[in-house]
Amino acid sequence: YANEVGESFRALVPVFVVWASYGVATAYVTADAVDKGKKAMAAVNPQEEGGAMQAAVAMVDTFIWQGLASVAIPGFTINRICAGSLYLMGSLTRWPLPVRKWTTTAVGLTAIPFIIKPIDRSVDFLMDSSLRKLYKSNKKPPPL
Repeated sequence: YANEVGESFRALVPVFVVWASYGVATAYVTADAVDKGKKAMAAVNPQEEGGAMQAAVAMVDTFIWQGLASVAIPGFTINRICAGSLYLMGSLTRWPLPVRKWTTTAVGLTAIPFIIKPIDRSVDFLMDSSLRKLYKSNKKPPPL
């Protein structure tokens, strides 16, 4: 949730802090993908043909899924929620700018738990409907 928190605080912190939060999130996504690839490689029989390919698919699938579900879509969503709330408070209230910025941050942080499941489900549907069709097989994938 690093980049979502970073986006929530965008109105209050220098932009490099927000970009750093994306760096942390991307590092997590990369580490998770490498971990899934290693686990998939350890689960296949060394004599079985295509074991390395199964591990590569597990790693790439995890990286794309996590990149979309944990970084790109939530970051964009929180960014737009915060920008919209800051704009609306500027239009509808006479609150001082610091109060509007802190309120925007609170709105962004509060929204994070509500956007997670819908985004995860949407990314599952997107991946199942597109990319995963390319590498689906009749074989049962190795347990991760």
